[in-house]
Amino acid sequence: MSVSMLKAPCNAADQLQALAQCRAHAAPLRLPRRRISGVSFSAPPRAPVVAVLDRVAAADGEQSRLAAAGSGNLADRLRLGSLTEDRLSYKERFIVRCYEVGINKTATVETIANLLQEVGCNHAQSVGFSTDGFATTHTMRKLHLIWVTARMHIEIYKYPAWSDVIEIETWCQGEGRIGTRRDWILKDYATGQVIGRATSKWVMMNQDTRRLQKVSDDVRDEYLIYCPRELRLAFPEENNSSLRKISKLEDPSQYYRLGLVPRRADLDMNQHVNNVTYIGWVLESMPQEIIDTHELQTITLDYRRECQHDDIVDSLTSPEPTEDAKTIPELQGTNGSATATKGQQDCCQFLHLLRLSGEGLEINRGRTEWRKKTAR
Repeated sequence: MSVSMLKAPCNAADQLQALAQCRAHAAPLRLPRRRISGVSFSAPPRAPVVAVLDRVAAADGEQSRLAAAGSGNLADRLRLGSLTEDRLSYKERFIVRCYEVGINKTATVETIANLLQEVGCNHAQSVGFSTDGFATTHTMRKLHLIWVTARMHIEIYKYPAWSDVIEIETWCQGEGRIGTRRDWILKDYATGQVIGRATSKWVMMNQDTRRLQKVSDDVRDEYLIYCPRELRLAFPEENNSSLRKISKLEDPSQYYRLGLVPRRADLDMNQHVNNVTYIGWVLESMPQEIIDTHELQTITLDYRRECQHDDIVDSLTSPEPTEDAKTIPELQGTNGSATATKGQQDCCQFLHLLRLSGEGLEINRGRTEWRKKTAR
């Protein structure tokens, strides 16, 4: 057998193209519907797989045309993403890899957060911003300025499974004089169903002094030309949960995980701990009984202090008390009251705190909301 016969597609474009080429030799698949509780979005009828593959093939044809024309660098020509028609937002498709799924056989929240970061950076590259640091403009590079995350809010209505294809759209906008915001919408590429939304706030920091700095008019002028002219929000609803203030978790916490240490792999190109690492640390102190019976629906994190490579971190968690909330069965016998009522469909909420071990300085505070797992 020749070596060429053993060669398998090794990137997203090749895999999608291989699927498209096989559609003539396979009958259309009938995939089971999966029910999601507590989701405000209604799913449209699932599109036939052949139709989806036709769309993929058309997109791959465009990628091949660009490759033949030699436009952009190699990564740009192979990447399954591009600016939208008005050039004010960016969309990219991703295949969920086997190493990106967790114990629930679906993508982890860290995978989702990494993809949000990836598509945001690719958007910045597509409009000519630097890859040296995250989306720095010409003026920012000249003044040694970088963007750092101040707040991240993610809501996931349906977790994609291994080999699912998801499409993420992102755009950025000004956020007063102190920073900028970036929003995302996640869709199941096969059905067009919205499976998640996210929003974030970013502030500017001097890379040398590590001090925050106001966004100058020069910087603002450089990036606002790539932003929607009208205010566009991933969460347009009034009083949505992305706007909620996070109360500080007071000691003693009900659950904790002490002595967490950053790995070298946790450091990003700006030489501080990547914001996705904090999500993993927050979840480390979640009670196992909740991990076993619930899945994360919403996470909000406020970033308050940088974490360096030699810091030691404590992760603290307690149920968030609310009025008229009943203790959920898994937590009975504890001295806290997680928010879970029948009307809330077995949802529960927790407060989180990451702090420097010993000094007690606050690194991050967060809130998570969890829904009861559904049968798959």
